[in-house]
This record gives sequence, C-alpha cells and structure tokens, in this order.
Amino acid sequence: MLRQGLRRCVQLRGASIASSLATRQQPSLLQSIERTSRTSLLRTTTHLNAPITRWYSAEAEAAAEPEQSPDANDRPTRFDDLPSLGVHPNLVKNITHGMGYESMSDVQTQTIAPALKGTDLVAQARTGTGKTLGFLIPVLQRMLQEDPSLATRSARYDARSDDIRGIVLSPTRELAEQIAVEAEKLTRGTGLVVQRAVGGTQKSEMLRRCKREGCHLLVATPGRLNDLLEDPRSGIAAPNLAAIVLDEADRMLDVGFKTELQEIVDKLPDVRDKPRQTLLFSATIPKDVVQLAREWVRPDNFDFIQTVSQGEALTHERVKQHLVPCRGWGNVFPALFEVIEKESANRRANPDLPPFKAMVFLPSTAMVDLAADAFNAGFRQSTGLFNLRIHSKLTQQGRTRAADRFRELNSGILFSSDVTARGMDFPNVTHVIQAGPPSDREHYIHRIGRTARQGKEGEGWLIISQTDIGTARHELGGLPIEPNRTIVSAEVDLTAATEDQDRTPVFDTTMDALKRVPRSSLAATYMSLFARVTRQNVRDRVEELKEWFVNGIGLENTPAMSPKTADKLGLRRVEGLNIGYDDDFVNDGSSARDSRGGGGGGGFGGRGLGGRDGGRGGFGGRDGGRGGFGGRDGGRDGGRNSSDPFSNMLESSEGDRRGGRSGGFGGRSGGGFGGRGGGGSFGERGRGGDRSGGRGGDRGGYGGGRERASF
Repeated sequence: MLRQGLRRCVQLRGASIASSLATRQQPSLLQSIERTSRTSLLRTTTHLNAPITRWYSAEAEAAAEPEQSPDANDRPTRFDDLPSLGVHPNLVKNITHGMGYESMSDVQTQTIAPALKGTDLVAQARTGTGKTLGFLIPVLQRMLQEDPSLATRSARYDARSDDIRGIVLSPTRELAEQIAVEAEKLTRGTGLVVQRAVGGTQKSEMLRRCKREGCHLLVATPGRLNDLLEDPRSGIAAPNLAAIVLDEADRMLDVGFKTELQEIVDKLPDVRDKPRQTLLFSATIPKDVVQLAREWVRPDNFDFIQTVSQGEALTHERVKQHLVPCRGWGNVFPALFEVIEKESANRRANPDLPPFKAMVFLPSTAMVDLAADAFNAGFRQSTGLFNLRIHSKLTQQGRTRAADRFRELNSGILFSSDVTARGMDFPNVTHVIQAGPPSDREHYIHRIGRTARQGKEGEGWLIISQTDIGTARHELGGLPIEPNRTIVSAEVDLTAATEDQDRTPVFDTTMDALKRVPRSSLAATYMSLFARVTRQNVRDRVEELKEWFVNGIGLENTPAMSPKTADKLGLRRVEGLNIGYDDDFVNDGSSARDSRGGGGGGGFGGRGLGGRDGGRGGFGGRDGGRGGFGGRDGGRDGGRNSSDPFSNMLESSEGDRRGGRSGGFGGRSGGGFGGRGGGGSFGERGRGGDRSGGRGGDRGGYGGGRERASF
C-alpha cells in the first residue's frame, strides 16, 4: 500500500453537498476530512469517518475497500490521457511530441490529477521523481483556464510585466533555471511567456526584458522576487495571479528565506479578493514547513499527498555507500583521486556498466577550485576525464554553462559545493563522492540523492580525515555506510617522509600537482578547514594541516592566519597556529564558506565555529530532545491540536528521517568504526604526542577488531 497520505479539505455546506458526495462516489472526496474544530464539524458538516493520524490516497483506500471506490484507479498514468482531465491540447502536444514523454512517474500520477481540480496541494516528494512537470502542468492549465486567449500565440503581443498569472519559487538559481527551461518547452505554440528572476543576475536587464516581452509565468528565487515586489519602479505585479508554486520548500527555509517568503505572501493579492492555487512541494515535512503551509495554503481546501511507498527504500538507504577514513587531511585529496582512478578504470574495463560520471562535493568554494585545479594538473590526461566545477562564486552564466555541459556529458566529473546538492537533475550520475564531512546529515542525504535517480543504480563515497570521524559519527549514525580499506593513499603516513616510504604513485602525483596550484588557493583552503572545528579537535586540525602543507606539499610553513581572523574565529591562543602575515600567500582571512549567512565570530559556539548565527543553530541544538527537524522546542510537537488541519503532517514525514542513531558508525557505543574508547580503534589523536594506536606503532585497525555493516 502506498504511504501517500492524501488528505482533502473541502468546505462542505449542508446535507446537499454530503448527498452529492455519496452520489458521485469520488474516492478523493469520500475520504476527505473536514479539518476544522470538532464543534464546527458537528454543526456544519456530515461526519466522514476517516482516520485523523494517517490519511491514505484514493488508490490506497480503493485497495482496502473496492466496493466503495469503483473509480479509484481513474487517475491517468499516460500523458496522452490528460485531455480527459481538461488539459489543453497544446500542452499535451508539447509533452508527448515536443518532449517525447509517454508515461507518468508515480509522483506525476499522484499530483497532477488532484492539482487540476483547483485545490491547494502540499506534496512530500523527493527530487528526481518528475515533480517539476507535476506542478507545471496544473499551473499552466489553470492560467489557460482563467484566460483561454493565452493558448494562442497572438497573446504574446499583449503580455505585460504587471500582469503575471503564475509564479514558481525555487531556492537556488540553478534549480530556477532548470524549471524555466521545462516551462518554456511546455508553453511552445501558446501565448504564455516565461521569465526568470534570480539573484546573481542583473536586475535591470531582467526588467527590460520583462517590459519588452511581458511575463505570464515568473520563475524566481525568493530574494529576487521580494525585491521586485517591494520596488514600485520595477513594473512587476500580479493582480490576476492564478497559481503559485513553492518548490523545495524545506530547502528555501534551510537557506534562510523565511523572512522573504513571509513578505512575499503579504505583497501578493489577498486570496479572498483573487483566489489562487498554491502548490507546495517539499522533500521533508519539518515543523517550519508545516508553519509555511499554514501561511500559504487555504486551510479549508487543500490535499496533503505523500509520494513515497511505505516499503520503498529511500535513496540514501539503498545506494551502496563507502567510507574511506584518512590519517589526516593531507590524505583526503590523494584518496579522492585514487577513488576516481580506480572507479573510472573499472567502468572502462566493464562495458556492461554505465560510464563513470561523478559528482564530487567539497566543503567550500576554495576546496572546489583546489580539487579541480589539482586534478587537471595531475590526472586529467591519465584518466581522460573531462571535468567542470560549480560553486557560488561563479557568475550565474558560468554556473548555468557548467551545469548544462555536465548534463550533456556521457562521462566526466563535476566538482561542486552544495549549490547542486538539492533539486538539480543531472542524468546518469554513477558516483557521488564527498571529500570532507558534510555540514549535517541532511546535506549528506541530499548529495547522495544526485545518483541512483529514476530507478538507476549508483554508489556513494565519503572520504574524511580522522579528526572529522567523531562529527561524522554523530551526524550520520544509522546510515548504511561501510568502511572501505582498499584506498591505499588514505593510509600514507606524512610524518615518515622518506623516499622509500610506502607512498603511492597517486599520492606523489597529487602532492606534485598541489605544488603547482596558486598559493592563494592553498591559503583559502587552509582557512576554510577551520570553519567547523570544535574546541576538542582544533589542535588536531592545526597539526594535521601542518603535516599536509609541510610534510606533504613541501612548503616551509602553513599559510599565515592574520591576528584579526584568528580573533574572529576564536583561535588566537591555539598552540602551533601560524598567526601573522605572509607575502607568499594571498589571503583575505575569509573562510570561503559556501553557505548563506556565515555568522562569523561566536568563538567555538556549540558545535561549530561561528556557525550560522554565532552558534551554528541550523538543524537544532542537541539539548532538550530533537524537537523534530531542527527541534528547538524539545519533543516532537508538544500536544497537537486535532482541529488544526496541518498538525498531522508531521506524523507522515518519514518518521525521524534521520535514521536510527543506535548502531551504525560505531553506534556511539564502541566497536563499529572505532567507538572512541576501544583499544586501537581509529587511532585517536593524543593531545601532545603521537596518535594513540597510530604514528609510532601499529594502528590497531579500524574498530577494535569488530566488523560492522554500517557506519
């Protein structure tokens, strides 16, 4: 049975409507629930005996009670069936002939038909499931339904920038561009004009284009749309807004668009004066998404749809995932390039396997550039792999060009920061490699989601330094990540820097390549690696970076950190840190973090160094219970009010979504991958001397001799 949770809220008016429901026997209406107070329910509606803690879709209910749902399977599964739901022939032609689509994905089957009825929608749907068409088709059809003249090409000549009929909000420029391209394909041969409004592009140029060409559907990021709506000189307005979409709603809140979204909804026409349809799509349903739904969605007329089967494994649960533990950060890049060499060679030797196509995620923009430059200097020719890079410091044009080129590649590598971790669809990615720890569990999961899309296979690799093992264990416990000890470069001891030492060819090639990259790139990478240290591991980080830069690359010293930067990061008194100024390295002291709101200062504030708001915050403090996703209240949701039409969404959001914390990654109780107390373990660093179990003698393996199937 599909765990879709379809809940319909319609305002019932008296016995006549209840009678109509019984006569029509439409499953989606028979299973609807009037989510107002119990008193209101008894007073104004006929009680529908449906469960309040879990709602099933029409199809699921039909399977349980077929005699009550004769047409439960009437939702179309093919795009050429859409005319039966009233979809305009021009749209159907563009889908079936222009885009070549025939069958719908499960998400499209579950969302398109309900949305075409005009109700609001809150849909929990993962990326890579076809949800873009799932919301574009209903939105465009609603626009054509309200103004049939828009179906003809001649309507383009009358388009105006102050008469926008549909809006799609996206958290990133790249995803907005991807959506806009799909929308343009859908609207060919019609009078509908699609425009983009995203940050990182020239606002004046966008406004000139809108005034010249007009705009019916605007695909925008929240920051830029809010800026346009509050600027009386922009000429952007939507008095006849028919529909609005919030795509990747959880991501929009995660990157800090909460205020902009609140201001946008206040600037749009009052829904009581001009009714509009709202479609909210989110991969997860944390509390802040539920609150967002309360502000945007009509409480008396919406469906809640889950598109994940009850027994369906999530991508991060079914993809094979490897952990490569490294002695230090000096081993991470050699291990990364060794993985690329081995995996790409394996694909070339096995023609039955898809070609090697990898996304490599790194913690900062500086490290993206460093990894790409080092790969080009040392491995581009030997592997024959074309590579690209994407991060937030590139221009929008540069990012779009790189994304488009990577989509077209049959085989290659994309070095990226988290700007591509969610929502972006790159076909046929076989490997997701994460070099360095992800900022949190959610980022790890969404990165893994770039592979094994649309039923295809893929695998993930996590390559981290010993000093990050504790953080990774804490964040990723319970995930099916298996230690992989086949990468020899991960174990090279930089302190034994002799010619006959067991260095691998890949290791030496990497270090030679790093000597040829700009010193400024090395300095920026060095600074970025202090962005997430804690009081407990900062001295270990200083030590391992010195080993990398001095023993590995062969520099005289590490890049100097200015006193101002050291004070800002709370590192002034850390022993061994090179504080001062060095003309050999051009460094502005920035951490090159690739996130919204760097939150400088804050000393060691909680788990991060500065973090988001001086104390990391982010996904919720770890005191006082989890509080759901980012739970700042402790507990899951306090006492839920059954009269709240949105409250029970939280119960349908994949349980904890973060996976069990027991077991995995050493299970926090020893064993596993070196449970921080077992003998030998993962060679814990000592404070003042050698790593215990490490440098001077035998390392004692990984995990006290106990093999575990997961992290």
